[in-house]
Amino acid sequence: MEPAGHPRHEEPAAALAPTPAAPASAGSTPPTPPGASGTLGTRTAVSSGSEAERLRYVGAATRRIARGLDLDEILLGLCRSAVPAFADAILVYLRDPLQVGDERPSGPLVLRLRRADGGLDEPSGQSYVGTVLAPVPAEPAYGGAAESTLVRLDGPLAEVLRGVRPVFAEHPQSAAALEELLRFGEGPSASAGAGRPGERPGLHPEPGAARSDRPLHPPVLPTGRRAILAPLRGRRRVIGAAVLLRRPDRPPFESDDLLVAAQLATHTALGVDKAVLYGREAYIADALQREMLPDSLPQPTGVRLASRYLPAAESARVGGDWYDAIPLPGSRVALVVGDVMGHSMTSAAIMGQLRTTVQTLAGLDLAPQEVLYHLDEQAQRLGSDRMATCVYAVYDPIAHRLVVANAGHPPPILLHANGLAEVLRVPPGAPIGVGGVPFEAVELPAPAGATLVLYTDGLVESRTRDVWGGIELLRERLHDAATVLSPPPLEPLCDEILEILGPGDRDDDIALLAARFDGISPSDVAYWYLEPQPQTAGRARRLARQALRRWDLEHLIEPTELLVSEIVTNAVRYAERPITLRLLRTDVLRCEVGDDAPLLPQMRHAQPQDEGGRGLYLVSRMAQRWGATRLSAGKVVWFELAIP
Repeated sequence: MEPAGHPRHEEPAAALAPTPAAPASAGSTPPTPPGASGTLGTRTAVSSGSEAERLRYVGAATRRIARGLDLDEILLGLCRSAVPAFADAILVYLRDPLQVGDERPSGPLVLRLRRADGGLDEPSGQSYVGTVLAPVPAEPAYGGAAESTLVRLDGPLAEVLRGVRPVFAEHPQSAAALEELLRFGEGPSASAGAGRPGERPGLHPEPGAARSDRPLHPPVLPTGRRAILAPLRGRRRVIGAAVLLRRPDRPPFESDDLLVAAQLATHTALGVDKAVLYGREAYIADALQREMLPDSLPQPTGVRLASRYLPAAESARVGGDWYDAIPLPGSRVALVVGDVMGHSMTSAAIMGQLRTTVQTLAGLDLAPQEVLYHLDEQAQRLGSDRMATCVYAVYDPIAHRLVVANAGHPPPILLHANGLAEVLRVPPGAPIGVGGVPFEAVELPAPAGATLVLYTDGLVESRTRDVWGGIELLRERLHDAATVLSPPPLEPLCDEILEILGPGDRDDDIALLAARFDGISPSDVAYWYLEPQPQTAGRARRLARQALRRWDLEHLIEPTELLVSEIVTNAVRYAERPITLRLLRTDVLRCEVGDDAPLLPQMRHAQPQDEGGRGLYLVSRMAQRWGATRLSAGKVVWFELAIP
């Protein structure tokens, strides 16, 4: 076979190199040789013009084909370039499936009709294909063509495809190859066999693929120099074939038209290769971005969450923006939004590392400024040019307080229940990765019904406005939304926030996180300090019993007393300072026991002769959920019971 991208022909392919010409717009008339005249207008054969006109046509056509990145765009460019300037009808078949890069084909070679354009019907409504036939209802030239064809390895079509160069249907072998490919008049599922003449698998066309219904009067296959079969060879293998047809009232193809067909086929094949590779890269980028972001947001007590992520553009599917919501001990939740500089796989990988670091640091229950400090250290370990911005906020639904630390990120906006939207005054701080710069945290009130909006700079900054202009626009949009309905529903609010983006404002990817503060009423919280003494477990049972009676939860007294006794007994055993007992009534009953011992308890299976070791086993069997979290000074063991 010939090297990929070069047709095998006696005349040098370089003679058809495109000459400078104005590129055709997407909606312009298909490329037509200048100077074409006559009754056929744009349907005048390219070969009727001079060599310069032919070169101009080839140059314009190949530029139009090369413009596309998507497979359908490339095939559309070929069809619109060929019809009607070069042919009256075209059919494009591609491998099914198309291999990507160095993938080796597996299984038989199947060609599927991916696109068809034009027709051979007369303006009078009569169809004449090849020789003169009796008048029949007008049908496209591809009306009876097979949707898919199984190529026999020893057949004439395989031989033509191996030859790479375009051929006329004037020799028995090439005519038989065209007959095998098109199979006019046969349905796509005429046979389900493989390898025998007249048989091919019944494949279903993909969305956008050309469909061919069996006509009532199947047309006669054009022969001679009114049909060209052009193999499509990519960089490594033949990936399909194109069929070019002309009507009987138009001059037949000439020998030089094979060079034109070769150029069209070569550029189309290389474009298809490019589109397949681009599609794979886009799929990998989309999958990587999805894996780097949360599959779903948690549902912590006292706060409702909604989020959005938008990539920058079709050419930059991955970026460094991320968001996260991390449940913390004491029913608190950490709200995080960050932005790694750049739009590449590297930026996405760094974002994934930083997001994992934030989750790990949050699990240690560090203060927000300490989280950013250690995150800055980690960024420096990743490299000297690993820069990012981040805002880290911790919401406490019991205290109705918000603690925020910022590392060079746009400030959050708080939308109050009365419709007032304010930009929070948070120390900006230095970006992550600078190193040696302390971070500050501020504590702010977080009233019930308020909505906190965290975002990246892609939402507020564009070519037409600066960051602070975009922040003010966002603040006004939030205020306007609250004037209609206060507080506005979270999901529609996120959609409305994104509407501030104009048509040309997508210069950067966007991460958006909105949190509605519902809080937990003080009447639903019971909190005690208990001295680590032998009788503390009994006192804890009595206090829990009193709280449950006050909340009309008598049916939960027995299991709660048992589990509280087990956990408090374990805390008393290791604690040196007072322990804490807290009960929360929300949609579940939550119990939290804290002490100053850093060692987390581990469940084990006690042997029959053991006197202890069954406490956590009971907790795991009776509680709906349970867990243990290490704090900066000790730990918290908690469990939840369902409230019927």
